[in-house]
Amino acid sequence: MGKRLHRTFYCRDVLEVAPALLGKHLVRIGPDGTRSVYTISETEAYRGGEDMACHASKGRTARTEVMFREGGHLYMYLIYGMYWMMNVVTGVVDVPQAVLFRGLREASGPGRLTRLLDVDRGFYGEDLAFSDRIWIEESGLVPGYTTGTRVGIDYAGEPWKSKKWRFLMNL
Repeated sequence: MGKRLHRTFYCRDVLEVAPALLGKHLVRIGPDGTRSVYTISETEAYRGGEDMACHASKGRTARTEVMFREGGHLYMYLIYGMYWMMNVVTGVVDVPQAVLFRGLREASGPGRLTRLLDVDRGFYGEDLAFSDRIWIEESGLVPGYTTGTRVGIDYAGEPWKSKKWRFLMNL
């Protein structure tokens, strides 16, 4: 078993955390106690109020409240009325940033990922530093990666839709 990531890992700028998550192990303890381990292979960075693709750019709301906490908490939201998106908050209190988990080696796409993990609204605010049902561990891997533009954010306009803030592990 790898070592669980400490809070300090998450309390950094999102553009440091997003690529650093690649290759790490995401551990999920299922309702029946089964331990499953997955490798994080794709992430996207959303950087606070100035990033027009970030939910926090609209200000502090009930939906985005967790993004204003210290790094390490999960930000969950539903899209299209059927897909849960799982993000980890990064940075410091009152500077809203988050990393979207876009893919695992075992599941491509953020909707498939959350279905595989069996996570939903009940994980909103979960603290990865102390949770007994989900966390991230060191894997010993330091993979190479490529960058690309984020997916599905044309509404944000330039320069936000062209930022290469998507990180893909070289498999």
